[in-house]
Amino acid sequence: MAKPFQSSLESARAFAKGKERWLLVALAVALAGGVLAWQRLASSALPAGIASGNGRIEAVDIDIATKTAGRLKEILVGEGEFVRAGQVLASMDILVLEAQKREAEAQLKRAVIGVESAKAQVVQRKAEHQAAVAVVAQRKAEQAANVSRFARSDELASKQITSQQVLDDNRAKMESGKAAILAAEAQVAAAQAAISAAESAVINAEAAIEAAKATIERLQADIDDSTLKSPRDGRVQYRVAQPGEVLAAGGRVLNLVDLGEVHMTFFLPTAQAGRLAIGSEVRLVLDAAPQLIIPARVSFVADVAQFTPKSVETTEERLKLMFRVKAQIPPELLRKHIQQVKTGLPGMAYVQLQPDATWPTSLKGTLVQ
Repeated sequence: MAKPFQSSLESARAFAKGKERWLLVALAVALAGGVLAWQRLASSALPAGIASGNGRIEAVDIDIATKTAGRLKEILVGEGEFVRAGQVLASMDILVLEAQKREAEAQLKRAVIGVESAKAQVVQRKAEHQAAVAVVAQRKAEQAANVSRFARSDELASKQITSQQVLDDNRAKMESGKAAILAAEAQVAAAQAAISAAESAVINAEAAIEAAKATIERLQADIDDSTLKSPRDGRVQYRVAQPGEVLAAGGRVLNLVDLGEVHMTFFLPTAQAGRLAIGSEVRLVLDAAPQLIIPARVSFVADVAQFTPKSVETTEERLKLMFRVKAQIPPELLRKHIQQVKTGLPGMAYVQLQPDATWPTSLKGTLVQ
């Protein structure tokens, strides 16, 4: 009986020692956490005129999309790849566009021939008009002779020197001459109308040339736009489509991050945001590189609070309002370090609420240049 009792006692002592050991570990962890919290609280104390807020590095997203519907032929860049402005990123299948362009070029040739033909028609109609005018002159000359002949016949007939038959024949010729003149003048009018029609045909043919040229230019623009190029220096964030897919007009192919416009967005309460001016100096410290101090400037302060309590009735509640602030990193600094720029990195933004505010010792280091 002594051995079982002794074994139970030793087990109880071991359990008590184990429990005491776990209590000591928990106490040590709590103490370390308290020290760490105290250190963070102490480091968070900032001089008067300096405010801070946490945020992330952000940039402008650019969608690379198709202008016209078609099949995606190839993508020349991969995700995460850095690209330069004007670099070819992808291309669309342009077989249909090239066929349409050849058709338009054929229509242009036909329109050019149509202009030449219409101009030849104008020349021909003008010649016909001149001939009709000449006929009118001829008919008038003949009529003048007919009138003179009839006058002489009428005088001789009154003296009974010539017969009545001759007088009647000369009268008929005079009347026939009048009709011939009217017919010739009608031919002149018809020839003039034909000239106007031929000139209109020239204008139509020339318009067909301009239309064909415009079609060729439009198709060439579509062909050029089928080669998708980067509008800015940036980094490919992700692919949206894959080669071989048929995309609608405006279909997205790639998404870029514009590395020429990088900023950090953070939030400040009413009392601090109200004192902030556009252009105020900001210093950014990223969690990934706390030893680096990145200079920036305030480029935007929201005019509407991003967070509003359900009912703003007291001064205390109004102080809870938070305003969005954007700190812009200088473009020349971005161009210099563009290969190292990454978005999404968290960090802290420290901003001067007044120009003469003194930066804390931790932010007086050498700025990234």
